[in-house]
Amino acid sequence: MQKKKTNTSIKKTISGKSTLRKSTITVPGNFPVVAIGSSAGGLEAALELFKNLSPTTGMAYIYVQHISPTHKSMLTPILSKITKMKVQEIENMEYIIPNNIYVIPNDKGIEVTDGHIKVIPRSKGGVAVSIDILFSSLAETHKENVVGIILSGNAHDGTKGLKAIKNAGGVTFAQDHSAKAKSMPTSVIASGVVDFILSPKEIAIKLK
Repeated sequence: MQKKKTNTSIKKTISGKSTLRKSTITVPGNFPVVAIGSSAGGLEAALELFKNLSPTTGMAYIYVQHISPTHKSMLTPILSKITKMKVQEIENMEYIIPNNIYVIPNDKGIEVTDGHIKVIPRSKGGVAVSIDILFSSLAETHKENVVGIILSGNAHDGTKGLKAIKNAGGVTFAQDHSAKAKSMPTSVIASGVVDFILSPKEIAIKLK
């Protein structure tokens, strides 16, 4: 599938290349926040994204991966090996800082409020909605200063949240056919709210 044109209100042209604008709107922190959601096959995609991402974009990154609540997450040490950005598992009311990567705890959900990441109880039973919760809260608090990315994963968590980001004026991405588990990216693409359909490496290049 081909790339779609993004919302021009959050783009500018630098040396003939399109890049995401560091918004000047007044929001908590006043810098873009990139929210990334994935499930099955998503860790490999996330590693490819962060490996090719500049550590000095001036953006903050929040990564939600569907993981078992009974097993300690290894996301932080794994990601720390492939990026110069600081990678940290989220503690309650973590203040968001640019050029940092924040990783969801294995046994909690998260949402953003007033420039902080708040730890909330993990939803019990049914289909996981941790990505939707984070994306929707960011859309409400940071408006057009949010970038939403859906990588490989099963089911449809993230579709509702990505719609909220799009409706608030943010930029939206979905992994292309390279996704090992296609349900999540296929769901958001079918919803018609995706600006760019790219590989993880291409997403990283677009964010530079």
